Amino acid sequence: MTEKTYEEIKYDLIIKRLQERGVEVVDIAKITLDLQKPYLKDMTLEICMDHVNRVLIKREVQNAVLTGIELDVLAEKGLLSEPLSTILMEDYGLYGVDEILALSIVNVYGSIGLTNFGYVDKLKLGIIKELDTKQEGVVRCNTFLDDLVGGVAAAAAGSIAHKYADTTKVLEAYKKSI
Repeated sequence: MTEKTYEEIKYDLIIKRLQERGVEVVDIAKITLDLQKPYLKDMTLEICMDHVNRVLIKREVQNAVLTGIELDVLAEKGLLSEPLSTILMEDYGLYGVDEILALSIVNVYGSIGLTNFGYVDKLKLGIIKELDTKQEGVVRCNTFLDDLVGGVAAAAAGSIAHKYADTTKVLEAYKKSI
């Protein structure tokens, strides 16, 4: 049996932390599929899962996910001081740091990641809606998690857009300019 690499260990921890919060890679991939299906008719869930995993393997993404989930967990346990505890537990709309952390993920894929994130954040696609909805009598904080999931899905959509972009006309324009 071979020992896992440093990259595999870090990736496994991210997947574990997401699963502990009720999020699977397939949940994120379904959002990515919703984002890309209108543009790429042959897009599959498997391709989306591959691109979600490509995003989740990146160090910057892993750091954002670890930080955001940890802050959500600490808020749930009442281990943050006020007013931050209340701000996170209420998912206060004017806070915005949760979106900023998610933007650190989407910025890896440029403006297409950014616009996809805005769309996902507004519509609350897929599991994001569940994460963003408070349940009566349940102490749960997903202030960062819902945005992190949206950020990963949007970044994966950006990754797909970069890989499958039709560059024919643009390439011809470049050739003519040489």
